Amino acid sequence: MNADPFSFQTVLDALLDGKKDFPRRYLREFSDIGPQELKTVMDIWPRVAISRKQTLLEKLKILAQAETLVSFDDFARALLTDPDPVVRTHALRLLHEAEDLKLVPTYLDMLKDDSDSGVRREAANVLNLFVDLGELEKIPENVYHQVEDALLASANREEDLSVRRTALESLGYSSRPEVITLIESAFHREDPHWQVSALHAMGRSADDRWTEEVLHSLVNDDDRIRRAAVEAAGELSIRPARTILLKMLTEEEEPDVTSAVIWSLSQIGGEDVRTYLENLLDQTDDDEQIEFLEDALDNLAFTEDLDRFDLLAFDPEGNPFEEEDRR
Repeated sequence: MNADPFSFQTVLDALLDGKKDFPRRYLREFSDIGPQELKTVMDIWPRVAISRKQTLLEKLKILAQAETLVSFDDFARALLTDPDPVVRTHALRLLHEAEDLKLVPTYLDMLKDDSDSGVRREAANVLNLFVDLGELEKIPENVYHQVEDALLASANREEDLSVRRTALESLGYSSRPEVITLIESAFHREDPHWQVSALHAMGRSADDRWTEEVLHSLVNDDDRIRRAAVEAAGELSIRPARTILLKMLTEEEEPDVTSAVIWSLSQIGGEDVRTYLENLLDQTDDDEQIEFLEDALDNLAFTEDLDRFDLLAFDPEGNPFEEEDRR
């Protein structure tokens, strides 16, 4: 819960005080903000310096990533029509996990009509959630098709190439046949940016048709392509990638790619993976790396549990008549 209206005034005063850094302890006051507090913030919002608004929203996003119990959805919704495109972009990012269908029309309008390409790109990005939910049949079919159609239009006709690529990435969850064609076309372009977006879309597709493309890209000279391929290999649980990824653990020079390798191995699992990750954990003194490796080992345990469940669920020598007798 937020502070009472009187004490909340201290938050407003701090927001308007451009001479001092905004106190970190006040950030949580924007989580699950009440209607009255939200109104008072929006009343003084035009008087807050642009740079302070942007910094505040950046800090809220960092806090939201670090702590799962905070939610800045109500505050972010109020900022989707802000005059500053950077503020609108940050608002979209804060709403990245919000499954509220009432947001979809606003997102679609922003994707189509916002004057700023950065906002349109972020709108395309945040819509990936609703493509995923649509594919899982968790939202109405008509809403899902509206989202797909809008993203397909952007992927094909948007003037800004970064928006087009982001729309393609969001469509990765979709099973529409034309999405496969778009991914293939993007992957075979010479531009590495398009290849990266194609690999992101492949990773979201849950489709093993992309196995060869992903495996081939694991040894690409371009760091960006290599990392995207590593992430796709993990998301698709491509078991033949495990040998390559284990080798990359000892040979990869880019830290970001190495981190992606560790997480992808935790998603794929299998022989030797736990040993490799535990050895890495024993060899590091860096607190952040220790936390990351421990998270990867926890995720590996989850993967191993799923694998054991699959083995138990499938008995190649099972007798259907014995199953019938047990009923």
